[in-house]
Amino acid sequence: MKKLLLVLALATCVAVGAVAWSSMGDAGPIDVRPPDVEVDTPALREVKARIGMEDCTPGTGDPVEGGLPEMTLPCLGGGPDVELSSLRGPMLINLWQARCEPCRLEMPALEEFHQQYGDRVRLVGIDFNDVHPDGALALAEETGVTYPSIADPGGELMVEDAFAIARRGLPAFVFVDETGKVVAQDSGGVESVGEVRDLVAEHLGIDL
Repeated sequence: MKKLLLVLALATCVAVGAVAWSSMGDAGPIDVRPPDVEVDTPALREVKARIGMEDCTPGTGDPVEGGLPEMTLPCLGGGPDVELSSLRGPMLINLWQARCEPCRLEMPALEEFHQQYGDRVRLVGIDFNDVHPDGALALAEETGVTYPSIADPGGELMVEDAFAIARRGLPAFVFVDETGKVVAQDSGGVESVGEVRDLVAEHLGIDL
């Protein structure tokens, strides 16, 4: 029954992504971000502080071939903006959103990974294609998440090759090596920190 519910929830997330993808015509991607979606307000900052969620950390590198896109996105709940192409690994990026049930189920395992191995492999979330930042922070509080999350309320990353996995639905992972190159993408839905370690070993070549 648990697996059936997980499959149904994942299908819902796929449908959400498909709707956003279908909104892009032949003329190119459309910025579907509603102008009134604010991911940094006093109320959101208050929740973020109560949770103990870390601020995003901007990178220091220059764009590299095969790396993350040259796009600047805000930090969920306040904090510095992040130029994605400046980030360097080893890094595990998790794409999630407030109304994604498989995301909720895996977040405790991701937090455990962050607490145990965050000094060796950075974990960064992206609240992706999500116009409910208050709901996203509520989910983070429910699941005990403290690792930082970047916000992409308009789903702008969906058209980027480095995040093509998002078109299949959420949750999803993107793996970045120490040079800033995206070396792999994979679907999420992990249930334990051991599964996260296995993904890191497989895609980043790091045994933890």
